[in-house]
Amino acid sequence: MTYIIDSPVGTEKFMATPARRFTRREKASTSERLEARVPGEQKLFFQRAAALQGVTLTDFMVDSLQTAAARVVEEHDVLKLSLEDKRRFVDGLMNPPDPNEALKRAAERHQRMQGR
Repeated sequence: MTYIIDSPVGTEKFMATPARRFTRREKASTSERLEARVPGEQKLFFQRAAALQGVTLTDFMVDSLQTAAARVVEEHDVLKLSLEDKRRFVDGLMNPPDPNEALKRAAERHQRMQGR
């Protein structure tokens, strides 16, 4: 199927499969609205990408935003946990707690087993 898109920046013609809906997106759960102002060239580019994937522009945008958001959140969480783990590790090395009774008994038992 050939798509022709007219816009203030010109006409673009390209081949793509007809639009289809993503099955993973639940229509009943969509109650919020997102809007974005973009240059005409950018909208044409997004429309072309959506058509090449055979989805609507809305589905393309929602899927792209979901993918990008999940990546950003995952990178943030991994980095945050990694930094927190490093802080705790260094803090434990620099400020070790005093040995508790169980550790003292284990050390004594170890020394006896080693014949010291």
